[in-house]
Amino acid sequence: MEATELPLETSVEEVHVLLDSPNPPRLIDCREDDEWHLCRIDGAELVPLSQFGELARHRFTHPDEHLVIYCHHGMRSQRAALWLRQQGFARSQSMRGGIDLWSDRIDPSVPRY
Repeated sequence: MEATELPLETSVEEVHVLLDSPNPPRLIDCREDDEWHLCRIDGAELVPLSQFGELARHRFTHPDEHLVIYCHHGMRSQRAALWLRQQGFARSQSMRGGIDLWSDRIDPSVPRY
């Protein structure tokens, strides 16, 4: 069975709903280690964009898995999601607005920087 391709970008509101669903996506933070230590979204896994290609080969092994990638504002995560799609992960999405918009609209306890 072929995985259904999703839009490249998704909203912070949609991610919030998906994370509370019975089958949540895997949440991937592609910021760098220093940013990760400033703040993060609960349940996220760190896969820094600077090492993404190298780490992804070992960390992502199921092409039909739903992956939502975020960064600070959404540019790096879009690059990561596009790269994953080129590797056959059709259900990879970038969270538009990144952790900054997440903090603004979803969880104000997440520090902004």
